[in-house]
Amino acid sequence: MQTDYSADDITAATSLQFFAYTYIAITTFWTYDYICSFHEEWRFLLVSHWTTVKGLYIVTRYVPFLLLAINLYLSLIPNETPGKCRVLDNINTGFGILSVVCSEAYFALRTCALWNNDRILLTAVLSTFLTFIGASMGIAFTTTAPAAYAVSAIPGITGCYQSSTNFRLFIPFILLSAFELGLMTLTLIRAIQDWRTNPGRLYVVLVQHNIFYYTCGFLLSVANIFTSLLLHYSYHGILDDFQFVILAILATHMHRHLWQMKRQTCRSDASMQIPLSEMTPVEYTV
Repeated sequence: MQTDYSADDITAATSLQFFAYTYIAITTFWTYDYICSFHEEWRFLLVSHWTTVKGLYIVTRYVPFLLLAINLYLSLIPNETPGKCRVLDNINTGFGILSVVCSEAYFALRTCALWNNDRILLTAVLSTFLTFIGASMGIAFTTTAPAAYAVSAIPGITGCYQSSTNFRLFIPFILLSAFELGLMTLTLIRAIQDWRTNPGRLYVVLVQHNIFYYTCGFLLSVANIFTSLLLHYSYHGILDDFQFVILAILATHMHRHLWQMKRQTCRSDASMQIPLSEMTPVEYTV
């Protein structure tokens, strides 16, 4: 029986254990967040009107459950084969892209709302968004589909990892960081232009949410670029799903907060009859 293992075997096994502990921690955090916001969550789902944005909310909120379930299965279930790992990793990639696309779509719509849904800007943002999605999906799937996978040579270590390193995986995060930086710039420009003419609380909170979300997304994307380029084994993708989960939490919490503020505003102004045509574009995003 083999008792001596190479340095690569030990490093790979350590990375798989670290990967498993990380996803257990992320899943615990996600579950805790869901339990704490359960009452608020279902009040929003039951009371709010059915719109496209609400559908976007549901996808953004619940896709990470599938994402984390697949990663826990990959990390904790023994006797994985490289072929099975490849299939599950491709499914995981699909759910990850879906999650981040929905989260980003929220704030792209909000940014356009700040600009009064200007058609030229809306077309430019949508075109850029779709182009980046297509490029990211193409790079992600052409990289993971033919990649070689391996399991640990050390008995008792579960999970699998990409045994071949492909530096193209950092490109989607460059595109994502560029997109978020562009939207943050548009938000700041509009906020500077309107800071005196739009003192409303709903507008201020919307701007604050946008800037905070874009900052978090940009920093996480930069971190993912470095981990993709510099780390190996399971370490190189350790922040991928962490970023997707954090962005989903931020997007859904901020949307519920904005929705609650809108309800409070409507109650305080219940005696005022405001025509639909006079509502600001911001109000259509909640």
